[in-house]
Amino acid sequence: MSTPDTATRPALRAWPDLRPTRPGGPGAAIARRLFRSAIQRLDVQVHVAAGDRTPAEVLGRGGPAIEVRRPDEFYARLARDQLIGLGESYLTGAWDEGPGAPPEALGDFLAVLAADLTGLVPAPLQRLRRLVVTARPESDRGSRRNTRTNVAHHYDLSNELFGLFLDPSLSYSAALFEGPPAQATAADLEGAQHRKIDRLLDRAGVGPGTRLLEIGTGWGELAIRAAARGARVDTITLSAEQARLARSRIASARLDDRIDVRLCDYRALLEDPGARAAYDAVVSVEMVEAVGRAYWPTYFRTLDHVLAPQGRIAIQAITLPHERMLATRNTHTFITKYVFPGGSLPSVRAISETAAAHSSLRVVDDLAIGPHYTRTLELWDQAFGAAREDVLALGFDETFCRLWHFYLQYSRAGFAAGYLDDHQLTLAREDR
Repeated sequence: MSTPDTATRPALRAWPDLRPTRPGGPGAAIARRLFRSAIQRLDVQVHVAAGDRTPAEVLGRGGPAIEVRRPDEFYARLARDQLIGLGESYLTGAWDEGPGAPPEALGDFLAVLAADLTGLVPAPLQRLRRLVVTARPESDRGSRRNTRTNVAHHYDLSNELFGLFLDPSLSYSAALFEGPPAQATAADLEGAQHRKIDRLLDRAGVGPGTRLLEIGTGWGELAIRAAARGARVDTITLSAEQARLARSRIASARLDDRIDVRLCDYRALLEDPGARAAYDAVVSVEMVEAVGRAYWPTYFRTLDHVLAPQGRIAIQAITLPHERMLATRNTHTFITKYVFPGGSLPSVRAISETAAAHSSLRVVDDLAIGPHYTRTLELWDQAFGAAREDVLALGFDETFCRLWHFYLQYSRAGFAAGYLDDHQLTLAREDR
């Protein structure tokens, strides 16, 4: 990817926190020492250009390589905002994959860091973590008002944008490939998305006559496949753009008499007596991440409220290891700042314990598909890169293109390193 030059810098006025930083200072010096110490023992290579007071150098033991082109800015942003600063300095072009490097080089480099995330900062300094890291803003709390705004921030960007890099099913979650994920190609993606959806529908027992609730409509593919099985589907979303396109796709499939798309917060169902035990099955794909830790009990009480006595629930969730979830639960990250405001990843243990404590639901089946997400994200990023000119034609700028590439590769790195995972979980009542 090209680096923004001085001629394009005025465009950064649309990105306030990417305005020039003041280089130098003790914080930047400390950040440089910590960065050098961490990189020198990792299987990566970092080419650092000369700064105002520092020489050019090559760090690391070899492996995925990057270039730090403006080290004074790079270290200043690291000092100010840690991992958020790492991402922001990529957006400004202070560092890059380097000339000729393939797009996945970014994710390969970040995966090495993610695999050693708890060791990047010396243990004595980790005790000061709460004093240094940026706390999550109040707007990240998953209240009804915040959630609607946060959902719109991402999912209402542009249906056309998502259509440029997703497969024809417009599925925006981990696929489930038939063979080894690493060998999958773009041609395999739509079938793999259908395989993912079908497994969830199977686990929830969706068939002819099933009353199905979907929490999180996406662009309608799951609802369409469920209705094609003979189910009657109510699907809810807070994204006006997704609802608009989902309704259009459902009408084109001639299934609008079997599917009702509603703009609705999931909590409204808990307050609706008519929703009690109204559904034989509930399916929710990578939506619990948007609920927020404080509202997980409400989410599972809602599922319990709407589920018929012998019903089943299938959810797909991006997860963290439990100890990392606890350590980072109040941390503002690059992803929560720029991509998914309000997002909060659970652990499988947190899901199981919250469901048990606040509902009659218990996890009865668990399939981990993290490696499938690694490949899904890589295929999405390849498609996004190939569509770059079309993205710009939609009105998005160069900084947005760098942001989206970083987001997809940053996420891929988390799954490739095993720091993130993805689970299809089936829940049923304890007394079944």
